[in-house]
Parts: sequence; structure tokens; C-alpha cells
Amino acid sequence: MSQPNVPVFFVPQQVAPRAEVSSSPSAAKPKPVVDSWRKLGLPLQLHAFPPATREQLATAHARAYVDAVLDLEEDNGFYNRSSAVAASLPYTTGSFVAATLHVLQHGGAAASPTSGFHHASHASGGGFCTFNGLAVAALRALQEGCRKLAILDCDAHFGDGTHDILSRTGHLGKQVLHYTRGSPHYRGGPEGAPAFLAHLPALLSQWKDEGVELVLYQAGADPHVDDPVGCRFLTTAQLHERDRAVFGACARLGLPVAWNLAGGYQEDAGRWPASIRKVLDIHDNTLRACAEAFVR
Repeated sequence: MSQPNVPVFFVPQQVAPRAEVSSSPSAAKPKPVVDSWRKLGLPLQLHAFPPATREQLATAHARAYVDAVLDLEEDNGFYNRSSAVAASLPYTTGSFVAATLHVLQHGGAAASPTSGFHHASHASGGGFCTFNGLAVAALRALQEGCRKLAILDCDAHFGDGTHDILSRTGHLGKQVLHYTRGSPHYRGGPEGAPAFLAHLPALLSQWKDEGVELVLYQAGADPHVDDPVGCRFLTTAQLHERDRAVFGACARLGLPVAWNLAGGYQEDAGRWPASIRKVLDIHDNTLRACAEAFVR
């Protein structure tokens, strides 16, 4: 697959105010990420998109939970009831759904500069996650005719919320394959990095043989060896190698891939967003790897 640019699904509304999510920079980083990407000189095309509706969120979540969070009657995944955070959440999921539908229709790769999905379960949030955009996008893709897809979750943490939702809907291991931390290829430290990196292309080839038609990829920055919340697993260079392995295999196999940012919690003292420069460097490398594999 080749394409003239990398579609990026971004609108300002998907950015949660930094002051409202001080426990995690992830929800406030979409704009700094996109600003950093624009400086790389790579061919990008920004796309607007509609927010996810309550009905769409309720395909993966209990409707009572969706309404309670958006009506500020229940805490969101940041453990507050901020109206500004609530306003951003439909756009966060909407961005990833839009990227997914784009590659389902056109092939290739598309980016959603979003985080905060995989710990959100059917009726609760936590771990900086409120609504599970991975699950909502996966279920929407199936509704649109995709017969089988895979979620490749390379965030540092186990995607317990995704597992919960897919199990409840009956799709786990059938129409939706789910790879997340907790696989036997994760060894909990840098010594496991070579096996993990070698496994990714083989896994994608296996999925292609099993009939997978679409990949949803969480390119988390928090497996970094210096991340205070992650698993201290991969160097910056190895994270770049991870992304090159994933995108290279998807391009070679003809697998459309929609991807997002997920976690990344390194932060130095100083003014925002310069304080997350190390995380932005990792996300810059993910975009470079995507463009290298798909843009011609």
C-alpha cells in the first residue's frame, strides 16, 4: 500500500485542559504532538471529524455509565468531574473511529493523536481512561463490514478494559484478536526487548493468515526505559524499531492500520509542553516510521 500523505484526525476539541488532567499529561498532549509533527517536514493531511455520539459510545459501554460521565454525575477516568474533560471525551474517541473508518475504506495508515482508552471497561473508567476508543472503533469497523480485525496494544500496561468489553460482546478471539502486555513475549525488562521486537512481524503475518483485515495499533511511549509509570522496557531507538516493524509488516502484508498514541509519562521540570519533549520525540519517531512504510 502507498499513499501521498499520512492522514491525521485532529481538532482542538479533543484536547483536555492541562490543568484538569495534571495527573497525566497524555490527555493534554494531542496539540503538542501535532505541533511537533508539523515541524518534521513530513507530508501530513489534517482531517476534521464528528465527535462520537452517546449512542456510539454505548456500543461498548453501559449507557448509564456514558450518560453519568458526560452529565458530570460520575467521575471520569481522571477521577474528577470536569466539564472541560467531559467535553473532550467524545472527540477523543471520534478521532480514533474516524481514523479507523478512513483506512477501512481507503487502506494504508492513518493517525489519531489520542490517548486514554484501554483501561476503560464496560461500565467504569480509571487509569486515565474513560471511554474505550479501541473497542468503539473495533465494533464500528465490524458494523461497516470488516470481517476480522486485530488490536495490537503496545502500551506498557495490560488492556484490561478492552479485554472486558470484547469478552462481554462475544468478539474476543473471534472477530477481534487482542494482543496486549501480558503476552508471553513480554519479559518485564530490557532483556526481553529483542524477542518482543522480533515477534511483532511474525505476529502480524500470523494474523494475516488468519483472515485479519484491519489492525488497530496503540503505539504507546510508556514502555520507555525511563518512563516513571511504564515498564522500563525499550529505549527510544528500540521504540522506533518497534514502530518500523509494525508499519513495515502492515505495508508489506497489505493490512490497513489506524494508530494512536496511548501512554507516555516522562516529564521534566519546566514550561509545558517543552517538559514532555522526550515523549514527543518518541511520537515523532512513530510518525516517521509510518511515513517511511506507507508514503510514496
